[in-house]
Amino acid sequence: MYGLLAMTLGPGLFILGWIYLKDKHEKEPLYLLLLAFIGGAISTIFVLMANALWQNLGFGISDTQLLPTAFYAFVSVGGTEELAKLLVVLLFFYKRKAFNEPFDGIVYCVAVSMGFATAENILYVYGNAAPDDARWVALLRMFTAVPAHATFAILMGFFVGHSKFDKNQIGYLALALIASAFTHGAYDFFLFIRNIPGISIGAFISLFLGIRYARKAIKYNQEISPFRNL
Repeated sequence: MYGLLAMTLGPGLFILGWIYLKDKHEKEPLYLLLLAFIGGAISTIFVLMANALWQNLGFGISDTQLLPTAFYAFVSVGGTEELAKLLVVLLFFYKRKAFNEPFDGIVYCVAVSMGFATAENILYVYGNAAPDDARWVALLRMFTAVPAHATFAILMGFFVGHSKFDKNQIGYLALALIASAFTHGAYDFFLFIRNIPGISIGAFISLFLGIRYARKAIKYNQEISPFRNL
């Protein structure tokens, strides 16, 4: 029982702790990260409502038609989920004084995203999975879905962080949503297509590329921190 709970809650908290340590030069207040985590978890409610609306409008996964499946992956899932996370960051954390360098965009976006991913884990493990399958679902998501959400968040946070300190604020925020929604949508799209053998490998290729650019984003924002030499 406790092992399953640890597998469900642990990955998101571990990644949040890891990104907190990566914020080397001027760390964010822990209470704000907790609030961001909770805000991300709460945002799943609105995403579930939005996805139900998309499905009522007839959008969903099709085993035979690529275009409707692509729309569902990139817009209904990727776009909706990443927009919800972005709004939490912009509404509650973007204008705070503690958000005072580009790297903070990554920190807050990851905190919100890990709250979202953890709530999603709870739904999948305890709500949707059969009791005998719950442990395998938690284990699979530990190495796939949760790191994927973190990757999308780092890419989003890179642009969110730069938007606050650049005159082209709207352009950077647009890139934040586009980059995260596109990588999220690509990851899901290749998993949704089930009638083409081997196509799911595309999900892991897209995740690999996302992780590669996420690492570059972390390194770049560390190097340009205004607190680096203080």
